[in-house]
Amino acid sequence: MEERTLYPLKFVPIFKEKVWGGTAIRNVLGMDYGDLPNCGEAWMLSGMEDEESVVANGFLEGNTLVDLVEVYMGDLVGEAVYQKFGLQFPLLIKWIDAAQDLSVQVHPDDELAMERDACLGKSEMWYVRRVEGHAHLICGFKEGVNQMRYLKSLKETKLESVLEEEHVHAGDVFYVPAGTVHSLRAGLLVAEIQESSDVTYRIYDWNRPGMDGKPRQLHIEAALKALKFDESRMEPGDEKAGRVVYSRVANMTNPVLETPHFCVNYLPLMQGIEKDFSNLDSFVAYLCCKGGAVIKVDGKSVEIRQGELVLVPAICEIVDIYPDSLGCELIETYMPQ
Repeated sequence: MEERTLYPLKFVPIFKEKVWGGTAIRNVLGMDYGDLPNCGEAWMLSGMEDEESVVANGFLEGNTLVDLVEVYMGDLVGEAVYQKFGLQFPLLIKWIDAAQDLSVQVHPDDELAMERDACLGKSEMWYVRRVEGHAHLICGFKEGVNQMRYLKSLKETKLESVLEEEHVHAGDVFYVPAGTVHSLRAGLLVAEIQESSDVTYRIYDWNRPGMDGKPRQLHIEAALKALKFDESRMEPGDEKAGRVVYSRVANMTNPVLETPHFCVNYLPLMQGIEKDFSNLDSFVAYLCCKGGAVIKVDGKSVEIRQGELVLVPAICEIVDIYPDSLGCELIETYMPQ
């Protein structure tokens, strides 16, 4: 009889058409998103209502992520995670292809999002996978910008004059805590790790039409309460918004970011590595940025290729990763302890 214990899980990507999307998710990452003309996002791990990831491998194939949380509870996500979030999977992990500029926007923090929409807020992290041309992004206001100066820039249609722009290269990481004004600019392919929320307040959309040919809705008033103009309003334990400096030592687990919402490491592997999660009370998600590998847990193996994600259940203590002959680059994500 087939053993029915938890194992490393893969999921069917959820592809999203966006007015600013392009073809990099297919051309760079090798994913088939069908006939979408502008694929802007590939959701690789989602417990969002009506947007739940579906298992693609093993005896649990066809079940949703939320189905699994309901049945396996702490064995899947970690006991403390289950006690805090219940059936809600706490993270959303996706690829974003910004072939054109995204809107200038802001996300609410947990308190404001719960008050307005009865959901989590949205702090997020970007890992830049590819850059076309001299790409850049927006992350935060320039130093000294307060609410009055911000509102003046809006009134005078000079918003860009108060925004902090960063030139970026492949491998760069940026942390965007809730309340940070931000935008991905044209030419970027990024992995995004975020709280499980899709609440976005658009401030400026470059005067372009949406998918229906009409201007997309702006949320100027809603954004005003969400925006944070100084570090004193950051959540306890949050890193400062902006570029994250981290090591990239081969065949090691390189810490990238530790926040109240998620912890992220970077693993550039040319040889096998053993991970011991016996003291970790959380699931672990691996997103493959380049190359490929085999992930082995308790005698069960699953392949992971560029662009794909594998979810290791919390009950799995020892994880062995064997990269392909050309190596792999993995983003490792789990919940803070």
